[in-house]
Amino acid sequence: MKNIIVYYLAIILPVPFLVWVSKSGISDSRPRQKINKTFIFQMMRRIALVLIVTLVSLTGKTQPSLTNTRTISAEVLKDKISGGWAGKMIGVTYGAPVEFKALCKTFDDPITWVPSDVIGSKEQDDLYVQLTFLMTMDQYGIDAPAKRFQEQFAKAGYMLWHANVQARKNYFDSIFPPKSGYPEYNLHADDIDFQIEADYIGFMCPGMPLTAKKLADKVGHIMNYGDGVYGGIFIGALYSQAYFENDIPKIIKKALLSIPAESDYARIINDVIVLHHHYPSDWRASWKELEAKWGSVHICEAGAPFNIDAKLNGAYVVMGLLYGEGDPLKTMEITARCGQDADCNPSNAMAVLGVVKGLSGLPKEYREAVQKMGDTLFIYTDYTFNKAVRQTLKYAKEIAVQNGGESTDKNLKIKVQNPQPYVAEVAFPKLVADHRVSVFKKDGWQFKGTWAVYNTNDEDKDNKLFDQAKYSTKTGDEAILNFEGTGISVCGNWHRECGQAEIYIDGKLKRTIDEYFWYANQTQNDMDLYHVTNLKPGKHSLKVVVKGQKRAEATGATIYLTKAIIFKTEPKKNETYKFPFLK
Repeated sequence: MKNIIVYYLAIILPVPFLVWVSKSGISDSRPRQKINKTFIFQMMRRIALVLIVTLVSLTGKTQPSLTNTRTISAEVLKDKISGGWAGKMIGVTYGAPVEFKALCKTFDDPITWVPSDVIGSKEQDDLYVQLTFLMTMDQYGIDAPAKRFQEQFAKAGYMLWHANVQARKNYFDSIFPPKSGYPEYNLHADDIDFQIEADYIGFMCPGMPLTAKKLADKVGHIMNYGDGVYGGIFIGALYSQAYFENDIPKIIKKALLSIPAESDYARIINDVIVLHHHYPSDWRASWKELEAKWGSVHICEAGAPFNIDAKLNGAYVVMGLLYGEGDPLKTMEITARCGQDADCNPSNAMAVLGVVKGLSGLPKEYREAVQKMGDTLFIYTDYTFNKAVRQTLKYAKEIAVQNGGESTDKNLKIKVQNPQPYVAEVAFPKLVADHRVSVFKKDGWQFKGTWAVYNTNDEDKDNKLFDQAKYSTKTGDEAILNFEGTGISVCGNWHRECGQAEIYIDGKLKRTIDEYFWYANQTQNDMDLYHVTNLKPGKHSLKVVVKGQKRAEATGATIYLTKAIIFKTEPKKNETYKFPFLK
C-alpha cells in the first residue's frame, strides 16, 4: 500500500507544473524562446524521481522485496517439522532415566538408551502439555485468548509441577493470564515450564521469529514471567531460525536477538558462547565455570541444589548444541550429562537438530522408531506424532499466509522476519535466598492453638516416616515467624482436605490463601503458599491465621505449614562473578 501511494504522488504532483508551463509559456533566459516539450518532460522525470526518494524516506521502508522472502518446498517443510517433533520425542526419552539425578554436578554414570525407548515419549509432559495447546488452537483458533489455553491445560487429566501446577491452581483460584504467571502470584515465574512446551510455536513459525514471539507472549505468561518467558521465546526462535540456517552458532546468535540483551537469560547464553570459545573441546571445563557463576541464583527451591530455573537449563541446551557439533547422540549425551532437568534439555537440543536436518537426516534407527509409533496417542490428548506433524504443517502455512506469504500445494513462500527483542521484564531483581526456617526449628516459629505434627513417607529414604509439616483445623489458630530480610515465602501442603488462612505481614492483612488442591488426582507438598518481596530491609513479622473455612469441594479446612524461606536484597552472584580467564 505504501508503494502505491508513493508512486501515485510521484506521478500526480508534477501534473500541475506541466499545465502551468503549457499555459504560461514560461521561458528560459532567452527572450520569447519557448522551452521545448522534451526539456519539460525531462524536468518532470527528475522531479518524480526526487519525489519518490523523498517520500520513501519520509514514509519509511517499502514492502519487503523478493530478497526478503524465502521459499521452502512443502516436502522439505514437512520433513523439518517431522524432524522437530521426532527430536523432541527422542531427546526426552534419552534423558528421562537421568532426570535430576545430577544436582550441582555432572552426570558421569553410563546412560542406557535404545531408539525403541522413544515410545515412552507418549507419557512425557514435554509433549502432552503443548499438544493440549495445539488442541486449544484446533478448537478455538490460532488467536484464541490466553485464558482458553490456561483453562484447557488446567482441566486436563495429567499431573503438573512447578510453574505449570501453580498456573493450574491460579486458574481455579480465579487468577488468569497474564497475572497467573506474574511473580506476585507465581514464585516459579523463572522456572523451565514454558521453555519445554514452546516448541510447537517455533515449529509453526519458520523464518518468522516476530510471530513466534507474539504467540509466546500470550501463552508464556500463563505460567511464567521474565526469564521464564524468555526461555520459551529463545527456544522457539532457535527453531524459527533453524529452517533456513544450518550453522548452529549462527542459529543461536540469531535466536538471541529475540530476547533482551540485558536479561539474565541472554547473559547466560552469551556466557556459554564465551566459554565454548575459551574451552572449544572441553565441555566439562565450561560446565564448571558456568556452575560457579550461575548455579545458585535460582528462586524456586532457593538455597537447594535442585535447580529448575529456565536460564540455567537453557544454557545446558546451548552447551549441548555447541559441543555436540551437529552429532545427534553427542548432542544429547552432553546436554543430559550437564544435569538438573536432564530429559527436557536434550529434548530441546535434539529438536533443534531435528529441524536443521529434517526427519530424513536423522539416524535411520531413530527415524524408524518414531515412525513405528506414528499413530500412538500421547496421553490425555487426541494427538499422535503424525497428527502433530499434520497440524503443525497446516498452521505453519496459515501463519505464513497471514504474514504476507503465499502457499501452494508444492511450495510455501515466507516473508522472513528480522528478529526484535521482547520487552524487558525481571521477575525477582536482586532477590537472594538468605536462609530457611523449618516449622520444627525450636527457636523459630511460634504456634498458638492446637497445631499437630503431620507424618508422611519419604520416597527418597526407603519410604520411612518423617515429620513433614505442622497442621491445624481450628479457627483462629496462629503461626508467627519474626524474620529479618526483604522477602519471605511461607510453604505448606496443597491437599484435598485443606481450607483457607489469612496471611499478615507486619500486622497487615495481605491475602487470604486457599490450600485446597485435588486436580488430576494430585496433591502437592511443601509448596509456596504466599510470598512477598521488596520489603524494607530490617525486621518483619509473618502471621498465618486459620480461618476454618473451605470451598465446597474440599473435604476439610486443614492448614499445613512446612517452612519459610527468607530473602535479602543484594547483587546476585552472577552479577559480580567473573570467569578467571577474563580477570
